[in-house]
Amino acid sequence: MIIQPMTHLSPHHPLPPAHFHGACELPHLGVIEVSGSDAVSFLHNQLTHDLALLPSDAVRFCAFCNAKGRMQATFVANVHAPDTVWLVCRRDVLAAVCKRLSMFVLRAKASLRDASDEMSLWGLVGGPLPSAWKKQTLMGGTAMGLYPAAGHARALWVAPVGQSPVSDAHPAGLSLDAWMWGEVMAGVADVQAATAEAFVPQMLNHESVDGVSFKKGCYPGQEVVARSQFRGAIKRRAFLLSGPAMQAGQVVYSSHDAAQECGILAQAAQSGDGGGVAIACLQTAAVDASTLHLGQADGPLLQLLPLPYSLRDDI
Repeated sequence: MIIQPMTHLSPHHPLPPAHFHGACELPHLGVIEVSGSDAVSFLHNQLTHDLALLPSDAVRFCAFCNAKGRMQATFVANVHAPDTVWLVCRRDVLAAVCKRLSMFVLRAKASLRDASDEMSLWGLVGGPLPSAWKKQTLMGGTAMGLYPAAGHARALWVAPVGQSPVSDAHPAGLSLDAWMWGEVMAGVADVQAATAEAFVPQMLNHESVDGVSFKKGCYPGQEVVARSQFRGAIKRRAFLLSGPAMQAGQVVYSSHDAAQECGILAQAAQSGDGGGVAIACLQTAAVDASTLHLGQADGPLLQLLPLPYSLRDDI
């Protein structure tokens, strides 16, 4: 197990944006609908997690990788019906990934399409919600549990367009900034255009948040992902950082090496105290040995925050 470093940890958690409770629409997300009698088996052979044995009350967090094991997209995958799977992902990678996945269909009885305009996608924070990667019917849609953020339960809610989950339990008023802050503080980064093909799953700790199965059969990049896990080849991991306003794709430097970056921001959001928070993929050696700076070796100082979950050694 890699232990979260305790050097230069921030003494406090950044404040969440105001009103970290309720419901908001998520225009940055979309849905790929995969339909046909082979939809589940087709995706089982393409993604990092098992869909063939998915319990009826669960969803999967998973990725689609290239041949080198680098993630092209991440999904929350919901088997909506025996012949229909919804893949929720970032809109800025959706078209390219839908096209790429379609190239692997061959003789499988499955078809893929962008169904985003036919879906309502909302984020829910607080109240009674399913636990991470579980699902339940809620307000006429499907609530898919995510990792909590700062002790608050969270879920994605998906339904046909025109429906809404707004209720007394989840009132309107949650801002998109607040939702994005929760995404970062949960420590589970997705793949977006700025980071496509930048990471193997373990570089973002996805094996520790139920994003990878090492017991299923082959999928694109599977050999690289497995070798990285069992031969100890991962030298970069995901960490939480606080600092100034940040954005995905920015680089991080250590004070001990001005010539070469030691990491990249995978996901970022504003915090309620005027600064920012981010999930960063960093060289583990740099985290232990030096201070961290945004953009250049003498750039703004970044502070480590503790991860909200443990890194697993029982894969």
